[in-house]
Amino acid sequence: MIRINLLGRARPKAQRQAVPLEATLQIVFFAASLLLSGGVLYYHWHSMTQEAIEVQNHIRRQQGEKARLEQLKAQVDQFEKQRAVLQQRISIIEQLQRNRTGGQELLDALANTVTRTDTLWLTSLDRKGDALTMVGMGGSLNAVANFITELKHSGYFDQVEIKQSAQDDKDPAVQTFNFTLTATFALPKSNPAAPAQVTPATTAAPAPPAKPAAIGKG
Repeated sequence: MIRINLLGRARPKAQRQAVPLEATLQIVFFAASLLLSGGVLYYHWHSMTQEAIEVQNHIRRQQGEKARLEQLKAQVDQFEKQRAVLQQRISIIEQLQRNRTGGQELLDALANTVTRTDTLWLTSLDRKGDALTMVGMGGSLNAVANFITELKHSGYFDQVEIKQSAQDDKDPAVQTFNFTLTATFALPKSNPAAPAQVTPATTAAPAPPAKPAAIGKG
């Protein structure tokens, strides 16, 4: 709808209402607070995001380290199994070596000891490492006692012990005693008496005849 001014006077302008200064300051402070709060929230969100990324990276590194350690542990376990097998083989070889070492010396020492003991003979000999179990028969208890003495004096046997000794009643006409002995066998070390035996042979006993010969020549 068109309005016509019949009075011919200018239409007065509408006056703006002045905004109070306090209201303006409140609006400014509110806007500044919103901006500051938004900045703080953004900074906090950014910091948390970075921290979450670092935590995830740390977790991935730890998982990689865990996988590496598990692989090393598997290798160590495998090496331990191989070492146990090798150690078992070495122990078996050493045991066989110990059982083989001194076999001839053992037989010779026993043969000599039995030979020096009257009315005594062995029926079985069992050897496990250095441990010996001897079973035999003797014509008397003195023969068994002499055999033990000869074993101790031979230098090849230690820890000689009698485990069983009883008279054999199968044949009353013949008096025999069954016995079981245990001992340990070891090759004797250097005999300290050997130098004493060698010393007379290496002394200057032949030297005195040489001195008179020198004197005679003079």
